[in-house]
Amino acid sequence: MEWIEQLNLAVRYIEEHLAGELDLDEAAKVACCSSYHFQRMFSYLAGVPLSEYVRRRRMSLAAVDLCRGEETVLDIALRYGYASPTAFNRAFQGVHGIAPSLAKKGGVSLKSYPPVSFKITVKGVEEMNYRIEERGPIRILGISAPLHREIQQNFTVVPQMWERAAADGTIPRLAGLMDTPPMGLLGVSACGDGEEWRYFIAVSSSQPAPEGLEEYTIPAFTWAVFPGGGTGRSIQELEQRIVTEWLPTSGYEYADGPDVEVYLNPDPQNTQYEVWIPVVKKESSRD
Repeated sequence: MEWIEQLNLAVRYIEEHLAGELDLDEAAKVACCSSYHFQRMFSYLAGVPLSEYVRRRRMSLAAVDLCRGEETVLDIALRYGYASPTAFNRAFQGVHGIAPSLAKKGGVSLKSYPPVSFKITVKGVEEMNYRIEERGPIRILGISAPLHREIQQNFTVVPQMWERAAADGTIPRLAGLMDTPPMGLLGVSACGDGEEWRYFIAVSSSQPAPEGLEEYTIPAFTWAVFPGGGTGRSIQELEQRIVTEWLPTSGYEYADGPDVEVYLNPDPQNTQYEVWIPVVKKESSRD
């Protein structure tokens, strides 16, 4: 089954479960990838975070139900996963700009967000450099923080971690421990299914873990490695291109493993880096 077809099947699953309990981890299984990678792919392809897409779709359907005038606001709130009228009211106003009670009365302007559908579109001719590497386990030393299961909520967690690590001397301390490849400062999103999601600022090292630092082992994987350079924003643009341009036609798909960013120099305005994503060959491409 093609990669895009898997995503569209996951969207169909979401549509079928907008009313009632929606398990986004199950949607990721339908897409044949981890929950973390599913959310990343969805966000890059749809241009909106998965959780926001679900909220918009639910509020679109809720508006239709309210306009019928046959049910209470609480009944409709419960149908779309909101345990209290207050939470439902906040979500509804966030999408439509008015309270559910006004929508129920009718004669007001409402918004409708249709279901998303993915397809492959050929974009431009800008090259992407990459290499495929086989790597055994990589032992890292560093600091970590827990990540939220809705990945867009982590967009403040990770930058704050880097700011603190730069200010309190953690980064030069880690640099002194680096002695095994990949040789660079690492940002590791360890978000596999079945483990607590955590983000590490770390280095690859064979040395004993000093006090105050954590040890973590990245399992053996096949990696697709993409070099880049520029600012922090440029690495996000590269990651988006990987998902939207390289992955659909590469013959590979995401493996259930960490994403790794390797920072080869410390200049935040003109850094050199590599993005490592764990991959496996697609079923149709395997020997």
